[in-house]
Amino acid sequence: MLARDTDLPQILRTRASVARRRLGRRLALSYPPDSPLDALKLEALDVAHRRFRLRSAADLGAVWAVDAAYTFHLADQAGVESVTAVDDDFTATATRAASRRDNVRLLRGNFGDATVAAQVGQVDAVVMFDVLLHQVSPDWDEVLELYAPSTRVFVLAGPWYTASPTSVRLLDLGEERYLATVPSQVTHDGLFDRLDEINPTRHRPWRDVHDIWQWGITDQDLRQRMRSLGFTLAHFENHGAWRSLSSFDNAAYVFARPELIAGVP
Repeated sequence: MLARDTDLPQILRTRASVARRRLGRRLALSYPPDSPLDALKLEALDVAHRRFRLRSAADLGAVWAVDAAYTFHLADQAGVESVTAVDDDFTATATRAASRRDNVRLLRGNFGDATVAAQVGQVDAVVMFDVLLHQVSPDWDEVLELYAPSTRVFVLAGPWYTASPTSVRLLDLGEERYLATVPSQVTHDGLFDRLDEINPTRHRPWRDVHDIWQWGITDQDLRQRMRSLGFTLAHFENHGAWRSLSSFDNAAYVFARPELIAGVP
């Protein structure tokens, strides 16, 4: 299991508890019960915005399943001047919502591409929800390294691997264990029969597309990688098992530059 937030100073845990109560009240008023938005992710955004006074951000892989709703949530916060939503595909819903906001930019492309990262440019925060475990060539840790020089805060959330002490490339588990570990979805059906076939949309082998689950990233490896890139944990919350998958926990992290944390009263 991932560690709970007991590794944070008591004052941060108290602040997180207060933020959770405040966010819960606000969510009840702002979002319907069937909203696809996850309170865990919204809280992480809220904490990052409030503590570090975010004025700009990039939401990487923003669209799938939520129509870039987290992009718009952040863009609507006081003081936020610009948010860039990056994705390969944009839905009509996301495009319409973006057109109603002067501070939202849609950037089409693979955020793992260095040319796309250059177009994102310098931002206060990089947001990645449910996408880091899909990244191959560059791998998840290389994506973090790609964006580290361009930001001072990372807001990360999604499924984190608990079935081993170290991160694993899930395809290396073999077909039987892979299918028993990842969620049932169309892109996983018959996957091992076409791993070396070229995906007609992504123009790379199926084994290297982000449409499938690629990595089991552990809490320990994530924290170690962020430390190596010069970031310190500022917020952490774990909601336990990710949906019905026993090998993954649903957790959110905010990492920030140490000097930024030191400057927050």
